[in-house]
Amino acid sequence: MSTPQGPSRHPSMSESDINYILLNGAHISLSELRRAKTFENSLFFLAQIGVYLEVSLSRGAGISDETREVLERLHREGTELHMQLNKSKHTAQNA
Repeated sequence: MSTPQGPSRHPSMSESDINYILLNGAHISLSELRRAKTFENSLFFLAQIGVYLEVSLSRGAGISDETREVLERLHREGTELHMQLNKSKHTAQNA
């Protein structure tokens, strides 16, 4: 539903809340990725971080540029961790 001022939002959710939710969710997923023991689990948690990053690209949702930048950094870090896990898995299989 829209108002003359623009699209209406849930009155109890502020723009800072969505930033907080996205960042905390991505941090939790990154923590889980660090503890992942299998390639599949690692990929799952990396995908979760990717979803938070994707959502942050929504314009007009009150997501700050700072949140977007932090999510990009967390996604890069998660990608590196996932690749290290994959590399170590392949190295152990070939040894």
